Amino acid sequence: MRACGGIGHTRTKAPSDTTKTGTAPRSLPDCPLPAVVVNPNTVEDWAKLHVQITGVCAELGWAPPLWLQTTVEDPGGGQARIALAAGADVVLACGGDGTVRHVAQVLAGSGTAMGLVPTGTSNVLARNLAIVLDDPAQATRIALSGNTHAIDVGRVIIDGTQEQVFLVMAGVGFDAAIMAGAPPDWKARLGPLAYFVSGAIALKGPRFPITLAVDGRIAPPHYVRTVVVGNCGRLLAGLVLMPAAGVDDGLLDVVSIGPRDIFGWLAVTARVLTRRCRGHRIVQHWQGRTVIISAESPQPAQLDGDPVGEVRGLQMRVDPGALLMRV
Repeated sequence: MRACGGIGHTRTKAPSDTTKTGTAPRSLPDCPLPAVVVNPNTVEDWAKLHVQITGVCAELGWAPPLWLQTTVEDPGGGQARIALAAGADVVLACGGDGTVRHVAQVLAGSGTAMGLVPTGTSNVLARNLAIVLDDPAQATRIALSGNTHAIDVGRVIIDGTQEQVFLVMAGVGFDAAIMAGAPPDWKARLGPLAYFVSGAIALKGPRFPITLAVDGRIAPPHYVRTVVVGNCGRLLAGLVLMPAAGVDDGLLDVVSIGPRDIFGWLAVTARVLTRRCRGHRIVQHWQGRTVIISAESPQPAQLDGDPVGEVRGLQMRVDPGALLMRV
């Protein structure tokens, strides 16, 4: 690839490459254009990040990046659409799993690849894809020069509303209560530990009855603490909730967890640590292409760590290989 703005390249005027409005920078001839959708709330040193990403773009012969900041009102989808309209060759999602999910909602099926520059609290998708954490420059190199790999996307309709996507996990019950119980100020101060503190509080939550159908096969109604549907299986601290899950296997993995008391939670912990998928009534696993969860009463729900309120029904399906990811 020829140099575009790197050492030995001459140009008469440097373009403006930072924007909050979506105006594309003037790219140099024959240079691929990267776009960076960045959540400013997850970036501690904006100037340093800007230098790191822009420097790697120049080093690898890419045009100066199009910078697009997310907002509370538009957490990534609108910025991804601007990037596509500007002709971006790759879109870097710079933030946490929530930012990644909103960007992926637009990029899935578009044919434009997404790269990850993890700056969030958990960065679970990056962990599952073995994307480097805490090194934006190296993550940018992967996004610009890594292999393009098609991964699955989970699609979900919640209580009959508009379809959304998830790339990591969607859940009802205990896991969603953990996400809702870890406010931004906790995450800013404690990092991933905020989820463990919230989880300790949420352990006291009650079990609730659900009906579960996987590929049309209805499991007997049972009481659970949580039901999680995953596109990948790895959590924080090396824990693996769904050992059989793969981001490119064309399947969704389902686990229901229903301990009655603290001793049941100890059994659940042992199952997770030993990565066993069979043989215990309080931890049950399924795989399939479609999943329907119905709860008798509204329960907290989450998509890739984003709380979405209390719901009664989720209809999910896998969209195999819908998202091109740089790995």
